[in-house]
Amino acid sequence: MAEIDELVGECQIAFLTAADQNERLLTMRGLFNITITPFKAEGAFDYAGLARNIERVIGLGFDGILIGGTYGEFPAMSGEERAGLFLRVMDIVGDSVPVMLCSADSDVRVVRELTTLAGDIGGLPMVTAPFVSEVTDAQIVAFFRDMVPLSRTGVLVYNAPGIGITLSPQTLAQLADISGVVGVKQGDLSPTAIDQIANRIGGRIRLFCASDLAFLGPMMCGFDGTSSTNSCALPELILATYRALEAGDAAAARDLHRLWYPLRALARQFGQPQTTKAAMNLRGFDGGSVRPPLRDLEAANVKDIARVLSDLATDQRSSVALAA
Repeated sequence: MAEIDELVGECQIAFLTAADQNERLLTMRGLFNITITPFKAEGAFDYAGLARNIERVIGLGFDGILIGGTYGEFPAMSGEERAGLFLRVMDIVGDSVPVMLCSADSDVRVVRELTTLAGDIGGLPMVTAPFVSEVTDAQIVAFFRDMVPLSRTGVLVYNAPGIGITLSPQTLAQLADISGVVGVKQGDLSPTAIDQIANRIGGRIRLFCASDLAFLGPMMCGFDGTSSTNSCALPELILATYRALEAGDAAAARDLHRLWYPLRALARQFGQPQTTKAAMNLRGFDGGSVRPPLRDLEAANVKDIARVLSDLATDQRSSVALAA
């Protein structure tokens, strides 16, 4: 990716010292917004809209953001586009909150370059297991041993069953022993896996729940935080839910979480990030479009989402307001 040096020169990135990086990692906990990537209808990046979305959640008090993940549509971007996205985001965020930067890819060469870049500019690279059929646990551990030293800030392991590989609690315990692995974003939310992970590696590295659809259980088991795509569309409600749970008010968190079940149901039916982007657009946020192979939702689906948002707006507990 020869264009990376040129991109670095165009962005005013303040490279962190080792002490600054360690201090930032100590704050790597809480609610992270999985920021969608707003594309224009023809597929170009809407960087102005991206900045507004980031500034909104930071202004509301989110603890961090995650950029270029699965719901950020990284598989639909080139390596150069992803590098440019990393740099622009770090320009926007500065030192206000920690930033996870997804450097996963099916091409290990791209993983190497993006992981190195992410660490150099002060983000925490998030890496999945390699996308290889029939890869063994030993090969996965060796892969992470190769990747971790490339980043000045360490690596966040993303256990992402969606890629066809689910890391067992036993394998995650081995990865936690690697110096420089600072956390796990856990996508397998089965109760047995959560219980084993929380009790085997909790306290040694950071544990993040990968889904806002069912984060109450992992947080009650001792996880350090969660990441949320739907908070792009419902930032006030999901933040209030998380803060209630953080304050020890599980009943309030449960009741707030129940409020937006209808949107979760539609997201499961229509797919992500299309549903979140449609909801954002309805609220006057910068959701934009998706890139192929995804498709924007049809008008009938958008009407279903509009009805859910209208119902939420009539409930004062939700803090959701519709666009004027």
